[in-house]
Amino acid sequence: MAAARARFEVLDLEGNPAPLHVVEFDIGFLIHAVMPPPPPGTQAPLGGSHMVISKSDGAVTYVPNFPPDSAIDLYRSLRRSNG
Repeated sequence: MAAARARFEVLDLEGNPAPLHVVEFDIGFLIHAVMPPPPPGTQAPLGGSHMVISKSDGAVTYVPNFPPDSAIDLYRSLRRSNG
């Protein structure tokens, strides 16, 4: 987790490092920040990304902030198209 934290520093609304959630799958680790809900009457910021670390070579790839299953599918697609 320390390696992920060093490369994927996301701050929460108070400026503190946000907790990271890791989803292990067959060819990598999907990592995303866990953000608290926005204050009432405000909207959550749009955008963001997930970080994926490859199990085979440790390469880091960023994918859009899709639901985890969709982000993993996109990552698999990217890896297939890059050989």
